[in-house]
Amino acid sequence: MKLGYKPAYTMPLFLSLALRRSAAAFTPQITRIRPFSSTANNLLPTTSLHAPPLTDRRNRRHFATVAPESSKTQSQSSSSSSSSSSPPDDDELPTNESDPNLLRIRHSSAHVMAMAVQRAFPEAQVTIGPWIDNGFYYDFYFPETTDAETGETIPSRKLTDADLKKVKKQMDKIISKNYPITREEVSREEAMKRINAINEPFKLEILEGIKTEPITIYHIGDEWWDLCAGPHVETTGKIPKKAVALQSVAGAYWRGDEKREMLQRVYATAWNDVAELKRYKKMMEEAKKRDHRTLGTKLGLFSIQEDAGGGLVFWHPKGSAVRTEIENFWREAHVDNGYDIVYTPHIANIELWKTSGHFDFYQEGMFDQMDVENEEYQIKPMNCPFHCLMYKDELRSYRDLPFRWAELGTVYRYERSGTLHGLMRVRGFTQDDAHIFCLPEQLQSEIVAVLDLTESILSRFGFSKYDIMLSTRPDKSVGGDDIWDAATKALVGALEEKGWAYGIDEGGGAFYGPKIDLKIRDAIGRTWQCSTVQCDFNLPDRFDMEYVSAEGTRERPIMVHRAIFGSIERFFGILVENCAGDFPLWLAPTQLKLLPVTDAVKDYCKEVSRKAAKRGIRVEVDRGDERLAKQIRNAEQQRVPIMAVVGVKEMDSGKLAVRSRKEGDLGMWDVDDLLNEIDESIDQAEEMVKMGEVEVKEEKQTDSE
Repeated sequence: MKLGYKPAYTMPLFLSLALRRSAAAFTPQITRIRPFSSTANNLLPTTSLHAPPLTDRRNRRHFATVAPESSKTQSQSSSSSSSSSSPPDDDELPTNESDPNLLRIRHSSAHVMAMAVQRAFPEAQVTIGPWIDNGFYYDFYFPETTDAETGETIPSRKLTDADLKKVKKQMDKIISKNYPITREEVSREEAMKRINAINEPFKLEILEGIKTEPITIYHIGDEWWDLCAGPHVETTGKIPKKAVALQSVAGAYWRGDEKREMLQRVYATAWNDVAELKRYKKMMEEAKKRDHRTLGTKLGLFSIQEDAGGGLVFWHPKGSAVRTEIENFWREAHVDNGYDIVYTPHIANIELWKTSGHFDFYQEGMFDQMDVENEEYQIKPMNCPFHCLMYKDELRSYRDLPFRWAELGTVYRYERSGTLHGLMRVRGFTQDDAHIFCLPEQLQSEIVAVLDLTESILSRFGFSKYDIMLSTRPDKSVGGDDIWDAATKALVGALEEKGWAYGIDEGGGAFYGPKIDLKIRDAIGRTWQCSTVQCDFNLPDRFDMEYVSAEGTRERPIMVHRAIFGSIERFFGILVENCAGDFPLWLAPTQLKLLPVTDAVKDYCKEVSRKAAKRGIRVEVDRGDERLAKQIRNAEQQRVPIMAVVGVKEMDSGKLAVRSRKEGDLGMWDVDDLLNEIDESIDQAEEMVKMGEVEVKEEKQTDSE
């Protein structure tokens, strides 16, 4: 069975004005991308749009963190329907989607690496070698061999760092030779004959999975070839060898099946030039500092308790405080935008999952069933069938539609232990799920409203740059041409109404409907898949969902699945890495920390703490058993945004000596003035514009501390 899926003194006018510089609110910057088809080799160009920001709306308060230059560069007016184009940020690295030549470089580099491995280690057998977001990988099988002289069995090779250096030298030689990379078409029989001749059994399995003919082969010179659909550069010399780096080796089962052979996966990265490679390496160094798993432990946010099972998240008090703020904001935003909040069970009879089709098509991602009074029940991997049942509670009229039902629903999915990764890939997680049931003529306006809400919510958390992809009808699908065409037209119309650029993934939609996927770009330039909007023609049929039309006929509603965060867990991980654990004031698990200089002021600190807590401010009082410098250091290491030093002088005057982690000393404040300022800053979330831009430094512990 699968397991565990202000100041008291008079502030000078010039200082007051300086501290209240305006903070800008942003509309998303849609990055320049060119779409590519996942089913064809041709790369299709498209236009792009950079949506300019809104004008400044509000004043920055004492605890805001907007850099002056940030306000200046993002202060132009905007029009959501603008068709003007701006270049992407210079600091953004190219992607496979935005740079067709880079994709070719990576794909060809994968072939060159495989050729180099087999040159260096002739016993190696190749399997698959795709390009990925930041490079490529190739999986190799190293069988046991026999010593020709002694007849002894030699265990299969385990690649080391020294082996990777050897492989890279071979790659450089292959690139320097400038071998032609040529495409050949052969029959299935000829391909099979050639594979058998070189004794590559994994290629036979790959060949069996290719359903189209003729079979395409790519050659490097006359020495090496592989089954491949392309695309590639013309010659190996087109690969910038100094911009290619081998990174690591990991284990991977063939076809992801733990009962099959264990392969060795070599990860690598490739770029257009050395400058891009250096920028990528710098980004990776920064990413290591921001790793949410490390920060989650260091800041006491969450843990994965292996004694309870892998992939199950334990939210600690500080992490729970942040999560609560996220969820409260999410609920409020949805209610304000016409959604009803619903709750559904965590398990259901297996017959529900058979009706929905999940049992037949998603069984590998589901946990085993449990017996309940001789009936089988399934812990839920999805929320949508429950919403369908609620819709069917009564016969609906066209006048009732649309329904918008939103749920923070916890689901459980089986993931192999080797695929689990912090909060990014877990077995139990909470989807910010919502389903819309609407009339066909309402679809486009509903999609626009979803995109508006997505923009509003993500921008609150500091995410303003998106990559957007429209995925169209795949070869295997349900529903007729008319409904697919109408739904795709509605999605396109919604994107155009928003004035957003998008790529097209031809044939990349779900079998039940077209979709829009949105990736957010974080503070160091990485993209993360979060939001999705999907039309569904399947579940309304399976659940026989109907409404009575104006003409009195029974019709099927359009169902729309949509999520903004994707899941709370994954979004939280992205958020931690985006801001390096340095949450803005409104999200910080501890917003104010009182630092008593002497035991004599501890009762005063408790009094201030109670007053702050009554306002909903998250406050802590330091134990006070360390010297003041250490208390300040500890609070800063815990990313506490506001500290108040409390001595006898402050207690006698009823004031606090206030320090901002990001802006330094702010002087003496009356308690009520300080709490009012914190309240207002929290309400307006004024720090969000600067979120993620705080420099991350390695922290060293000195012997004297």
